[in-house]
Amino acid sequence: MALFDFFKKKQETPEAQEALDKGLEKTKSGFFSKITKAVVGKSTVDDEVLDNLEEVLVTSDVGVETTLKIVDRIQKRVAKDKYVNTDELNFLLKDEIQSLLAENNSDDFESFEYGDHKPYVILVVGVNGVGKTTTIGKLAHQLKAAGNKVVLGAADTYRAAAVDQLKLWGERTEVRVVAQPMGSDPASVAFDTVQSAVANGDDVAIIDTAGRLHNKIGLMNELTKIKKVMQKVVPNAPHEILLVLDASTGQNAIEQCRQFTEATAVNALALTKLDGTAKGGVAIGISDQFKIPVKYIGVGEGTEDLQLFNKEAFVDSLFD
Repeated sequence: MALFDFFKKKQETPEAQEALDKGLEKTKSGFFSKITKAVVGKSTVDDEVLDNLEEVLVTSDVGVETTLKIVDRIQKRVAKDKYVNTDELNFLLKDEIQSLLAENNSDDFESFEYGDHKPYVILVVGVNGVGKTTTIGKLAHQLKAAGNKVVLGAADTYRAAAVDQLKLWGERTEVRVVAQPMGSDPASVAFDTVQSAVANGDDVAIIDTAGRLHNKIGLMNELTKIKKVMQKVVPNAPHEILLVLDASTGQNAIEQCRQFTEATAVNALALTKLDGTAKGGVAIGISDQFKIPVKYIGVGEGTEDLQLFNKEAFVDSLFD
């Protein structure tokens, strides 16, 4: 069974495209108003326009490193074509951003198969307040709606609110939640969750973890312990370490990504709250800089507003 095919099919509906367009409205309006100012009074793309474009991208939270790559590519095309008018700038920019993302991050998770991964174990990490538990709830809802048996593990045992919130999502989605008393060993909760998933024949086990980053060594040790105990039940677990980031924090999201990737082997990213910010450009910078696939994006409050990140659709929506 293709685990993520249902996401792909849903993305191709008019409703999903409308949700993506609406979710990027703030980013789009801010981005293009800045570009308009960058080219005012200019008929051709010259050095001044390129300097202004660089400022636009940086202030749109694309990130300095990625911005320099994009501007350099456009500069080379302008030099090659000799005369490029400012009306063509949007086309060039869209083309180069799509090319850059395609080169650096080819895996869109569109054809993932279960294979031998059953239960498929997802370990979710991220600081408090980024929408981690909500993302887990939405993902559980959509996986269950697609016919999967799902179990959730409340391994953030340091905050009663985190456990209660996950239990609430379990009730809403009619998905089992494995939990222990406050202060319990998170690794013990993770072990029980995976063991329960195997015994129950579940397809997917999603495990929430504490959102701490002030002590990377402590975080690394805790996540290492969680992985080791899960592997006693499922040898290759976790199959996915999903880092949840709040897009509205812009450059802070990039810094959190850097810190977490140094602490553990993150292999997928989720960007939340894109609908509430003008900093959607951070998706471009993160995709380029970390070479880790952005797997999910949150473009609204509803349970259906968690989408697979499709680079081409994202850039099309941003520019169209």
